[in-house]
Amino acid sequence: MATLQDIGVSAGINILSAVVFFIIFAVLRLQPFNDRVYFSKWYLKGLRSSPSRGGAFAQRFVNLDLRSYMKFLNWMPEALKMPEPELIDHAGLDSVVYLRIYWMGLKIFAPIAVLAWAVLVPVNWTNNTLEMAKQLRNVTSSDIDKLSVSNIPEYSMRFWTHIVMAYAFTFWTCYVLMKEYETIANMRLQFVASEARRPDQFTVLVRNVPPDADESVSELVEHFFMVNHPDHYLTHQVVCNANKLADLVQKKKKLQNWLDYYQLKYARNNSQRIMVKLGFLGLWGKKVDAIEHYIAEVDKISKEIGKEREEVVNDPKSIMPAAFVSFKTRWAAAVCAQTQQTRNPTQWLTEWAPEPRDVFWSNLAIPYVSLTVRRLIMHVAFFFLTFFFIIPIAFVQSLATIEGIEKAAPFLKVIVEDKFMKSVIQGFLPGIALKLFLAFLPSILMIMSKFEGFTSISSLERRSAFRYYIFNLVNVFLASVVTGAAFEQLNSFLNQSPNQIPKTIGVAIPMKATFFITYIMVDGWAGVAGEILMLKPLIMFHLKNAFLVKTEKDREEAMDPGSIGFNTGEPRIQLYFLLGLVYAPVTPMLLPFILVFFALAYIVYRHQIINVYNQEYESAAAFWPDVHGRVIAALVISQLLLMGLLGTKHAALAAPFLIALPVLTIGFHHFCKGRYEPAFIRYPLQEAMMKDTLENAREPNLNLKGYLQNAYIHPVFKGDEDGDNINDKLGKFEDEAIIVPTKRQSRRNTPAPSRISGESSPSLPFSGKLV
Repeated sequence: MATLQDIGVSAGINILSAVVFFIIFAVLRLQPFNDRVYFSKWYLKGLRSSPSRGGAFAQRFVNLDLRSYMKFLNWMPEALKMPEPELIDHAGLDSVVYLRIYWMGLKIFAPIAVLAWAVLVPVNWTNNTLEMAKQLRNVTSSDIDKLSVSNIPEYSMRFWTHIVMAYAFTFWTCYVLMKEYETIANMRLQFVASEARRPDQFTVLVRNVPPDADESVSELVEHFFMVNHPDHYLTHQVVCNANKLADLVQKKKKLQNWLDYYQLKYARNNSQRIMVKLGFLGLWGKKVDAIEHYIAEVDKISKEIGKEREEVVNDPKSIMPAAFVSFKTRWAAAVCAQTQQTRNPTQWLTEWAPEPRDVFWSNLAIPYVSLTVRRLIMHVAFFFLTFFFIIPIAFVQSLATIEGIEKAAPFLKVIVEDKFMKSVIQGFLPGIALKLFLAFLPSILMIMSKFEGFTSISSLERRSAFRYYIFNLVNVFLASVVTGAAFEQLNSFLNQSPNQIPKTIGVAIPMKATFFITYIMVDGWAGVAGEILMLKPLIMFHLKNAFLVKTEKDREEAMDPGSIGFNTGEPRIQLYFLLGLVYAPVTPMLLPFILVFFALAYIVYRHQIINVYNQEYESAAAFWPDVHGRVIAALVISQLLLMGLLGTKHAALAAPFLIALPVLTIGFHHFCKGRYEPAFIRYPLQEAMMKDTLENAREPNLNLKGYLQNAYIHPVFKGDEDGDNINDKLGKFEDEAIIVPTKRQSRRNTPAPSRISGESSPSLPFSGKLV
């Protein structure tokens, strides 16, 4: 168990690490040759150019102005200067609302920390319960635990203080949550109203188009919407299965990069040809001329791409029963996206189309009927991943202790028994071990989300974030508390009667705060400080710049600014909300460490969003209801745990007064859900009509069809020299398109001429049997 000295050593190590990271960053960001890495967002916006190439040769690569190095922390106030409206224009609403999660953490926990330290710490400290338990029952404790509720004796009236504080913490948290929900809902509506024209405002994604033996998917889609949305339907783009083609295109790009690399290398030194081996990693195998080999490989895969492209365009089996359907107005798109299209609720399913940047094209080719099976499989897989992961985590955590190291490596006993090394191991090693062990988890969860078949990057990240949060709740929080308490009090467990075990657990749970303090310092202090270095993008940029870059376009592509990473960042924030709310009435010692995390992360990520990150998509803060729900869940968990803890303390008179808290909190959540959540899942028709009316007045001659017709074509077809022909064959037909005959008898009931067949329809009343 970590002592106050161990926490001090861990704090020193992590503070020193953070300062070193900031100093290294301050030096690196001032160098001209790193400018594209640390200010990549401004380059992508075209608002920044490479540092001047004039002057001495060294000045092109190294900043020789010594005065600039003296202000190595001036990026912090600079990151706070940009006002929020300007930041929304600069980085988008998603980025700004993501920052507001950190700011909300400060608003919640700063007053709670002041109140807890002013009221609860004196109440907890002025007891000697742990000292007596240590002597009589051999219960392990440290000086930090004397600040917790564990130091209050059973049946004590002092527990009323914790109950009153629990009510105060709950009311304050709910107040901040409600104000934040209201503010962000208004920001979202204002952002959507003021946002420039985007294809997804006019487009819906239609799935599960019913099969028809007589007509193609494209004809079915056109006929259905010309009948059921006759005054508003504009155009559509069917979804094709181009996954294999996309893989080939990606493979060609990699081969082309190697070809460019060897050609550039040969151009610099053409004294002899470059030879490579064809085996694994070029370590063995047949030796061939590198340039000739890659030229042949590129030609070969180019032919495969051409063949596959023709198959995708001409094979009806490549067309999926789904389409992006665009309308003449936002109002019409909103009506279609938010209503049921037929009496069969399993067919012609409509939803808002993601913006083109947000579409995850690979999953559009997954048959809709298989989605339920896929999601069931992933639910089962995630269950086993979550609960079986407890075993390796417990194993790693056991090794990251003095006893674990001595047992696994007895020869290290002399070293680990040293006073300073013991402090390092107990105050630093458990947190870093857990963080390293979870390093690959986000990638696993993202793969699982992709398998489920979500059609947008934003929905993939939200599902992955949800699972990451559940995993942290079960494995990082609950497993650490329960198993940690059991292991640390094992000797007490074995030497007392069974009816005393619940009491021991009640005392031990708050003691696990020391582990979480070390974890917060490793992950939330040093980890956040390390984020600003951008080591991986920095190394990759310089490697690409040295070997592959030939033009300014190549140099721009070599930049990898990354994005917020909602699927990893948001669950981590939620873990800190959970820890803060759980331990605020139990062990207030933890709260200052959480405040440092929120403050430091807010500054660091604000800098990154302003200067580095380039968000892949814009969902207009669609993730906020998830954030709100998880904070509410953390609040309820904290109330239930406090209730259970007081139960073990025999606070029979006080504990029942906590029962109302979860009820009130859940009721508050339902109020917020009904009052504010509709702004995040539906688009008001009034807002859509206002925006349409304003746009018609400003641009009466807008060619909306020309704006939308290529918006949702698969990326592998964009920029293709035969793109127009591909559009025609995939369903993007113009008025002069060729005639496609049909055998469907219901075809004569179409109330308007089909733009595909060009035939006029008899003026018969619509019978409702078209599809």
